[in-house]
Amino acid sequence: MIAAGEVVQRPASVVKELMENAVDAGATDIKVSVTDAGRTLIQVIDNGSGMNPDDAVLCFERHATSKLATPEDLHHILTFGFRGEALASIAAVADVTLRTRTPDQESGVEVQMSASENKGTREVSCPIGTNIAVRNLFFNIPARRKFLKSDNVELRHIVEEFQRVALTRPDIGFTLTHNGRDIHVVKPAKSFKFRIQDLLGPAIVGDIVDIEADTTIASLRGYAGRPESAKKTLGNQFFFVNGRYFRSPYLHKAVMKAYENLIPEGTTPSYFLYIDVDPASIDVNIHPTKAEIKFEEDQLLFQTVFAAVKEAMGRSSIAGNIDFDNPEAREMPVIGTSFREYTPSSTPTVGLDPDYDPFSEMPGQAGHDGGGVTPGPTGGLYSSHVEKSQNYGALFENRTLPTQQILVVQGKYILTQSATGLMVVHVRRARERLFFDRLLKALTADSHVSQQALFPVTVTVGVEGRLTIDAHGDTLRKLGFDIAPFGPDSVVVNGVPEGYSAEPGKAEEMVGNLLLILSDDSASLPGVMEQAMAGKFALLGAAGGDKLTSPLEAQRLVDALLQSDNPEYTPSGKKIISIVALEELEKKFQ
Repeated sequence: MIAAGEVVQRPASVVKELMENAVDAGATDIKVSVTDAGRTLIQVIDNGSGMNPDDAVLCFERHATSKLATPEDLHHILTFGFRGEALASIAAVADVTLRTRTPDQESGVEVQMSASENKGTREVSCPIGTNIAVRNLFFNIPARRKFLKSDNVELRHIVEEFQRVALTRPDIGFTLTHNGRDIHVVKPAKSFKFRIQDLLGPAIVGDIVDIEADTTIASLRGYAGRPESAKKTLGNQFFFVNGRYFRSPYLHKAVMKAYENLIPEGTTPSYFLYIDVDPASIDVNIHPTKAEIKFEEDQLLFQTVFAAVKEAMGRSSIAGNIDFDNPEAREMPVIGTSFREYTPSSTPTVGLDPDYDPFSEMPGQAGHDGGGVTPGPTGGLYSSHVEKSQNYGALFENRTLPTQQILVVQGKYILTQSATGLMVVHVRRARERLFFDRLLKALTADSHVSQQALFPVTVTVGVEGRLTIDAHGDTLRKLGFDIAPFGPDSVVVNGVPEGYSAEPGKAEEMVGNLLLILSDDSASLPGVMEQAMAGKFALLGAAGGDKLTSPLEAQRLVDALLQSDNPEYTPSGKKIISIVALEELEKKFQ
């Protein structure tokens, strides 16, 4: 009666489905263990209700589900799974061993499946709950297995799915291990905020504010990041409806509209929004992996989300405001009549000489010794005249200017003379060209130069960020970044390429931008890939450079630029140098 789609796209798909089944089974402790990012093994152990021997065999059949009893139940879905498709799809592409036992049974049952074929069922001794092991994923579909990404990329997807399920149920303990190493160990928490802290770190919780709204169509609870904590990197944006994670570009626009004029363009805040609605008013079956939801009153929900986030941002505003309707608000201070005792009895007067003319007395006529100052009408001093104006040049006698005259305009442009007129150089774009040439050479020649930081800087990047940096460690080293792992969710910046800054504050921003670049999973042909990567890092380096102020620095930048193979354009084709002809300058004065 319902459409069921393929659910096994990658190892993370298996983790998601098995974790959701464990939650639906009423488990209070769920352990996930993966080997080789799920290629070799994905094992999920829970202490839920388990299955009897008949259901243990039947659960691998397509469209067989114990979560729906009647067709009407399709309109009141409150469980994660309900289509009876997950285990059948998993068993079709892997070797699966299921051990399960219900509380009223003294022994459990083991079912072994391989490529949809039942290899055997037997009675075993096992604890209450379910233990399911998925081995050799896609062993019978070589093409699908071949196109899996690297272990770090696949593990990052697994972590994402793990976090999405764990964030929905703070009352359940979750553990995730990879190759025997713990990645997440979270105990049951008192609230969603504690669960967010356990999964994503205390820094996230310190930058979020509470959201709460109740309307006739939905109840909204959750948290949103303060405007100043918005980042360029996407991540930590979560929507949940009736305890289920879902994606919604439409509702994301509602959140971003609430932050309008509060955050810089190109940045995104963190948010965790839990929505409760009538199950009959939503359709959770419009997407093969149930990652999208269809709402009956989507426009009203848009307005609810917008208003709730906007109100929360107003409440968290640093600038205080006066609430005139609050009876407990402090009253404005009133000045008493005794204050008049301290007011002056008269107003000070200023003496003026209306006949005084400061220009009537020239130097030497005021009766002074040529000291260069003349008393004013109230006894003050003012400069009378600078006689040796022709000696201004002496101020620069000990200065050494570059051989070529250079002028820096607001740190953004360099002006210098050319054979045909005036040459104008765009500073940031010139730096981008130089960064690109150097980084491309480092990527292709496997050589790098890193300038060590005076003090190493520790940056918290989260588990996913740490995995991303690990996955691209070789590339970062080639480019000159010396970034070492530090714990499961942090890194230490020991050195950066020349031109980048490793100072505290700037290092955190730099690492955030690195993650934004490295998170792009798009693949391209060899040669094109290196150019694209060098171009992204060149933009990052040029944007983070210090303001150019010294003519000597400007001269060096111009000299280096003119040695480039393509000094006129950036890697993206934007103009770096512009020549203003002498004729154009002359027209300005006609």
